[in-house]
Amino acid sequence: MDLATRRRRTALFLLFLVPGLSISSWVTRTPDIRDLLGASTAQMGVILFGLSVGSMIGILGSGALVARFGTRPVMGAGTLLVVLSMAVVGGGAMLASAPVVTAGLFLFGAGMGGGEVAVNVDGAEVERLAGRTVLPTLHGFFSLGTVVGAACGILCTAAAVPVQWHLAAVVAVTAGMLAHALRAVPGGVGRTRDRDRGRRTDSGTASPRAKVWKERRLLLIGGVILAMALAEGSANDWLPLLMVDGHGVDPALGSAVYTGFAAAMTIGRFGGGFLIDRVGRAPVVRASAVSATLGIAVVAFADSALLAGAAVLFWGMGASLGFPVALSAAGDSGADAAARVSLVAMIGYVAFLVGPPGLGFLGDHYGLRTAMLVVLAFTAVAVALAPAVGTRSTTPSHAPDPAVRP
Repeated sequence: MDLATRRRRTALFLLFLVPGLSISSWVTRTPDIRDLLGASTAQMGVILFGLSVGSMIGILGSGALVARFGTRPVMGAGTLLVVLSMAVVGGGAMLASAPVVTAGLFLFGAGMGGGEVAVNVDGAEVERLAGRTVLPTLHGFFSLGTVVGAACGILCTAAAVPVQWHLAAVVAVTAGMLAHALRAVPGGVGRTRDRDRGRRTDSGTASPRAKVWKERRLLLIGGVILAMALAEGSANDWLPLLMVDGHGVDPALGSAVYTGFAAAMTIGRFGGGFLIDRVGRAPVVRASAVSATLGIAVVAFADSALLAGAAVLFWGMGASLGFPVALSAAGDSGADAAARVSLVAMIGYVAFLVGPPGLGFLGDHYGLRTAMLVVLAFTAVAVALAPAVGTRSTTPSHAPDPAVRP
């Protein structure tokens, strides 16, 4: 791997780290924010709906933006929204305003969703240049960010640091990371709009971009990412409250359990590339889905808070690889990687759109532990769908294009 590729990979590490730091800073303070807002579980579900809607709007536009402008400006704008969102959430907490917190989460979702395709297309390109599996490690830095952010959140919670000052510090740190990282990311990667304009075959059929949603294997990959994104997202959104309300632990311990989940995610992602390169994608994803199913089942059914806390580690380890491996499989499943990653990521973000409010309403009526049975059902289905991620296309989806130079 040459020096430029190493610098580019390091920049992507930081761009994955920023949203991880941000979301865990929010998650670890959800009990405090809920109390400041005086919100019920169902109302928190509505507030989280802002995150989901923003994510879906961002992901719907991301593929087209990458095709038009390339990955660099899209991931830069998306990450900037993530940074700004924490300032808005902090302001909403200070004002005890649910609409402002919802708006902040909307900005976070739009930024993360909008940058998701761009950063993964760029990561897939680095994976091709490096000649080995890279995406799970890149996503590992998102999880590492959640661990660091959660640890800081626990300390701030224990020390009774006001939410707004905690999140203001997060804004300052992540803004510096963004400014440093963008300098090493080349321009032009993923830009296809000019070359796609008017592209049709002699028989008059449309370009590959218009057909990817018809491919059965790509939709099965989408099913895997839907289930595993729900497993990951439900923990990111609800795990501290699940432990506080469902197992009777105090808020600081609930945040500590979430930190354990994030740590397990980090370990799984940093070790995932090694396993995938040796045993293949499908066996790794199947084992991950089994682990997530086991962990969620114990959290939902066990009455022991200690046992549930330990099972969260299986949940985190299992949820760690589904999202990055499915994106990698989508990206090399055929031509036009941006369209493929965009489609599969959009399917995954359905989990973020439907999951938080849906689980919130179920939790309000039946308890959060019972609501987790929905997630359990999806991860069980992912076990059966795992073979879809295992076959690489013979079509070089990431081949360098002489018409677009970094």
